[in-house]
Parts: sequence; structure tokens; C-alpha cells
Amino acid sequence: MLGFKIVPQNNQGLVETLGKYRHSVDSGLHMYVPLFQKIRKVSLAMEPLALPNYSIITKDNADVSASLTLNFHVTDAVKYQYENTDSVESMAQLVRGHLRDIIGRMDLNEALGSTAKINQELTLAIGDLTNTYGINVDRINIDELTPSKAIQAATDKQLTADREKVAAIAQAEGEARSIQLTVKAKNDALMATASAEATATRTRADAERYRIDTVQAGLSNADDKYFQNQSINAFSELAKSDANTIVIPNDAADQYGKLPVVGKLLKTGADK
Repeated sequence: MLGFKIVPQNNQGLVETLGKYRHSVDSGLHMYVPLFQKIRKVSLAMEPLALPNYSIITKDNADVSASLTLNFHVTDAVKYQYENTDSVESMAQLVRGHLRDIIGRMDLNEALGSTAKINQELTLAIGDLTNTYGINVDRINIDELTPSKAIQAATDKQLTADREKVAAIAQAEGEARSIQLTVKAKNDALMATASAEATATRTRADAERYRIDTVQAGLSNADDKYFQNQSINAFSELAKSDANTIVIPNDAADQYGKLPVVGKLLKTGADK
């Protein structure tokens, strides 16, 4: 009595006789002796594997949870099936161990910002080690690297404090800038006022100097008739006032008497 077994494509068949491996067969239709023989199918196709929520301690004693996925395929069906009771779990433990070592040499901030670097180092660290289990890891990717809730809460507080600090600094700098501009505007206004006043004072002084220079220039060219005319004008003003006494120098009295106006003035004074 013979049995028939179909080994699908991209699979390999392991023929066992009385529980002992005898030989391998490729995909296709194969005969075997039931009760005495058995054909095990081992897939050679690439398979995904998820390793979620793996706790790791960083260099600065921060607890992070790592979730990663990897793709692998069987390279040696005999090793995969007979040389390890669970080759996939052994491979997963190997990956987790190297991941713990890599992240354990990093600070929290470095680890959170270096997932690509961790993926690369992990791939190099595993290398051909999984060949012991008849498996080859084709791709590794860290999907998530999350700090613990306590660290997240502390980080949120720190970020909030940093944002508040930045906002306070920005507000203080804005107020200081506003004060600086206000003071500058006031100083500019004071300087402009002082400059204007100085210019006005200088203009008035120049005008006064010009007037004095003009008067002095005119006086330097004046003769006795000019001063006599000035005296007559002065006495005329005195005549209009309520004063009844006029004092003049003796040496000039006879000269003032010669002037009709002065004479009239003196006569008027005598009548009073």
C-alpha cells in the first residue's frame, strides 16, 4: 500500500521513516509508505514576524518599549526542522538580545532619534548567526520605540516648561525692546528739541550781534550834529513827561540854549 503527498511550490519535503529523517524532496507529487513514512512540508517562502512591546533599558536607565517586525525565510529545511525545537523563537530571542545591547549603549534621546541607525546595526550584528537555525533574516525594521508612561509624563512637563520659558523670554525681550525704542524716541525728541533751541538761541545771538555791529558801525561814522539831534529828541521826550526838573552839564548848557526847542523847553520849565 502506497500513499501520495503533494509538496507545494516553494516548499521542501522532508521524508521520515519511522520518525527518522531520511532525505529531502522538492515540490511535486511523491509516494511514501503510510504508517512507516511521513513527508513534512517546510515553506521556503519569505515570512513576516512581529515582535511587539519589548522592554529595553537605555544607558541613562530609561525604560522604553520597542516593537519591530522582520522578514525571514528558511535556507536549510533540515536545520530548521530538526536541529532546534523552535527555530523561529530562537531567532526572535537572538534579535531581541542584540537589540537590547545596541539600545542599552545609547541615551534615551539618542535612541529615540536613531531608529535607522539601530536597524542598520542590528542587521550587521545578526549577520549569519541565524544560519544555525536554517533561517536567514532578510529585513528588520523598528516600528515603534516608545518611552514608558512615567518618562512621557516627565518629558511632557519638561517640554511644557521649556515652551513657557521660551515664551517668557520672548515676552521679556519684546518688552525690553519696546522700552528701548520708547527711551530712544524720547531721547531723540529731547535731542531734537535741544538742537532746535540751540539753533534758535544761536540765531538770536547772531541777530543781536549783527544789530550791535550795525549800531557801532553807525556810531563810529556819526558827527556832533547826530548827537545834538539825539539830545533834542531826548529832551522832547522829557518835555512830555511830568518831570519839572532837568539836570544838564554846565559846560553844555550854553549850547542847549542856542537850540529853539531847548530854549522853549527851558522857558516852559521856568514858567512852571
